[in-house]
Amino acid sequence: MTSLPWLDPDELWFPSPDEALDEPDGLLAIGGDLAPERLELAYRKGIFPWFSDEQPILWWSPNPRCVLFPGEVHIARRLRRTLNQERYRITIDRNFSGVIRGCADVRDEGTWITDEMEQAYKRLFRRGLAHSFEAWNDNSELVAGLYGVAIGRCFFGESMFTRETDASKIVFVHVARQLEQWGYAMMDCQVENNHLISLGARCIPRSRFLSILGENIDQTPGHRQWNLEWHWTRSDR
Repeated sequence: MTSLPWLDPDELWFPSPDEALDEPDGLLAIGGDLAPERLELAYRKGIFPWFSDEQPILWWSPNPRCVLFPGEVHIARRLRRTLNQERYRITIDRNFSGVIRGCADVRDEGTWITDEMEQAYKRLFRRGLAHSFEAWNDNSELVAGLYGVAIGRCFFGESMFTRETDASKIVFVHVARQLEQWGYAMMDCQVENNHLISLGARCIPRSRFLSILGENIDQTPGHRQWNLEWHWTRSDR
């Protein structure tokens, strides 16, 4: 780790993602800060922060990269039945603070969503770069959510949580279908896990990820407002 570049908070730059370590996979740089300008630059370059309370800020760009192409979201038969029941009301940007707090609360001790991280993404939300998708039950309780960063035609998913069975999967489906409708090229899922793979995400080489990123990061998506326009119907496939 000592051979990695240390970022000066007063200098806004990142090394090339190609310089990231193979082990641990994708570790690229240390230090800097979580100012909005640095975070935006990081996402534009395919880099994201991930660290716990006892660590300095760590920056990553893993290879391969887990992504979802929105049109490839997978809806299993059981999940389709749950969607047909219309148990939840899905919204966008109604409770960003509640979503990021929910994501932090469900993590074990040593969560990477530190207080510093939480405040940083709230600043991005106030700037219109970070967004949340929420699921509400019949009692108007927030039961699941997902938040991430949107730049150009790319959405960088950060974390999601659930308090009821399948609720986060329903949120994920709405995110994917809405992004597809708006013309987004991909949803970055960062690191592979079985949950994401079951929903249609897959791993691609970092070089391909960066190519797609470069083609779409400065493109205008097919919407202006972050309002939910896509809604599930029983005829959806």
